[in-house]
Amino acid sequence: MITKIFAALLAASALSAGPAVAQSPGPAAPDVTIIHAGRLLDRPGQAPRTAASLILRGGKVEAVRDGYVEAAAYPGARVIDLKDRFVLPGLIDSHVHLDSDRAGVEGMLSAVTESTADHAYEAQMNARKTLMAGFTTVRNLGNGDGVTLALRDATARGWVDGPRIIDAGNAISTSSGHMDGRLGFNDDIRTAVPTTNLCDGTESCRQAVRLQISRGVDVIKIATTGGVNSVIGAGVGRQMFDDEARALIETAHLYGKKVAVHAHGADGIKLALTYGADSIEHGTIMDEETIRLFLKSGAYYVPTLSTINGYLERIAKDPNAYAPAVRAKIDWRIRITGESLARSVPRGVKIAFGTDAGVSKHGRNADEFELMVKFGMTPAAALQAATVNAADLLGLSDQIGSLEPGKAADIIAVSGDPLNDVRVLKDVGFVMKAGRVYKGG
Repeated sequence: MITKIFAALLAASALSAGPAVAQSPGPAAPDVTIIHAGRLLDRPGQAPRTAASLILRGGKVEAVRDGYVEAAAYPGARVIDLKDRFVLPGLIDSHVHLDSDRAGVEGMLSAVTESTADHAYEAQMNARKTLMAGFTTVRNLGNGDGVTLALRDATARGWVDGPRIIDAGNAISTSSGHMDGRLGFNDDIRTAVPTTNLCDGTESCRQAVRLQISRGVDVIKIATTGGVNSVIGAGVGRQMFDDEARALIETAHLYGKKVAVHAHGADGIKLALTYGADSIEHGTIMDEETIRLFLKSGAYYVPTLSTINGYLERIAKDPNAYAPAVRAKIDWRIRITGESLARSVPRGVKIAFGTDAGVSKHGRNADEFELMVKFGMTPAAALQAATVNAADLLGLSDQIGSLEPGKAADIIAVSGDPLNDVRVLKDVGFVMKAGRVYKGG
């Protein structure tokens, strides 16, 4: 049957194809680009260079040189003058939801009144905002209708502008858990909401992971605790049994996929770390045992502090923006945010940058830096979290995170020194991804 379908598609394509039309090739892109940087942080964690040059070829870094390399050394090369800027690798956000930043009651309404096509256009708009903000790679942690999986492929093909996307497909939880899309709706709507991302018991949980693997996801996202935005008054503690968490994580690892775990309560964090989670998202409540498990396992902590910015803005605009069961958890989250990071940093827990953009606003991802510094990180450490650490978490250290020969030419530039004041990262004036200039060229 499938063979017949393919044959029919090929035949239709042949019938509809007209004669080939000659097209102008347009101006040839230069083979080599030279960037002159006033200051260059090519390897976050090390001291920046002063007056340096990046030699780029084929979308990758070919060489990093001290001083300003003359264009004559590479005949025909394009030269980009950033001598008055601080140049650094493209930033990485390890936790976004590109399909929307409309939350609360507004978000629930859009879910049942708008089409998948509407969400696709919104996701592309948010992806472009993110790229223009200097984030050249993101990890999208949850989208049920396939929009962001398609967007991942579209950006990779160059069809639309956006960051490099690592996608989790549909996030998984138990029934009535944080990822249960039926929560908050009446019975008529509940029966129409897909539940293939929900699991109860070990076999069901293995099947849920395998379904996402079959969709071509890059990473698996699960929830071991309740969520702040879940429209259910069950709190943010553990909502999964040991055998379920183990089945989810072991199955993902069997297929070579890392596991990102939504977890607020310490009990759910411990559960996930015990069975080998690769990252804990939010991690709002931590105790001594939790921190010891982080250090023992080597898992990353992704704090997502700037969610509170989204909450505060929506509540200021509309005090009834969230259902009462959600609002109580939001007030708690605002009060406690930052405490876990303040405990984790002195102990050496590995931190990766992530915002949960979608709860906070897309395009304002860099707001997270200010909160990371407020709660104990140095500007240099915060930058490492958004570059080399995030690249390691995503399994892409050989491609992104620093500007070294052979790595992608993902480059941004700002006015001012982010090692002194991370707020300058809120205004990125130059963005290049894989050698192509998207902003400030």
